[in-house]
Amino acid sequence: MKGWLLATCAIAGFTLAGCQPAPPPPAFQATDITGADFARDFRLTDHNGQVRTLADFKGRAVAVFFGYTHCPDVCPTTLADFALALQQLGPQADRVQVIFVTVDPQRDTPELLKQFMPAFNPGFLGMVADEETLKQLAKEYKVVYQKTPVKGMDDYLIDHSAGTYVYDPQGNLRLLMPYGSSPDAIAQDLKTLLAPS
Repeated sequence: MKGWLLATCAIAGFTLAGCQPAPPPPAFQATDITGADFARDFRLTDHNGQVRTLADFKGRAVAVFFGYTHCPDVCPTTLADFALALQQLGPQADRVQVIFVTVDPQRDTPELLKQFMPAFNPGFLGMVADEETLKQLAKEYKVVYQKTPVKGMDDYLIDHSAGTYVYDPQGNLRLLMPYGSSPDAIAQDLKTLLAPS
């Protein structure tokens, strides 16, 4: 009788343990798009001439932003905000890779990007692609961009999507950070992604 009672208690204990609610998902400031079936990968040449894919940055959180160097506001603001956020991370900043994909391959040469990116952070990478590759990549990332002539053929602005995609260190797409996210909010989300699971 005593053995039966102990067995019953043990089974009840296992049953109760199995019924515990799952831990809540992490609370992010940005939009959580975990499980999205787009923005799966890229194959681009960085401003140092090296071909890169998402797999090259395994073990780091990766932020991917589409823009161009002649952008008057959105692009420099976003890059500056990420630079400030990384300062808040301290040593953890080494586990974050910011990638800037130009939507203006006509003007944004690797040489220009090599000067432009370190102005924000020496670890930031500018990426280039030919027009056709860029079109396919924009489709994969649900990014839109369009030239708006100002004075002539070589004097133009580009209207473009302004969100930043963020991957966790395992290479999974997790967040869409809207333009205007504060450095504090960016830093908080990056810390959450970098925390041990």
